[in-house]
Amino acid sequence: MIITSTEAQNNFGKYLDLAAGQEIVITKNGQPVARLLGMKKTVSFLSDRLVGLIPPDVDEDSIKSERLAKQ
Repeated sequence: MIITSTEAQNNFGKYLDLAAGQEIVITKNGQPVARLLGMKKTVSFLSDRLVGLIPPDVDEDSIKSERLAKQ
């Protein structure tokens, strides 16, 4: 959902509730400036950009363990 900053400001409670189930993009002067996401959604800018680049069968815990063992 895309809304203006004025709409977000005037109805913040409504959009806060909606953010639990969907991403809300907030625009200012027609340009996207912010996203409102629920807590169960991805919140990392970097991980959002990596979606689809890392194979789904990668075990993050084993990679982390290997990396820590090298230190």
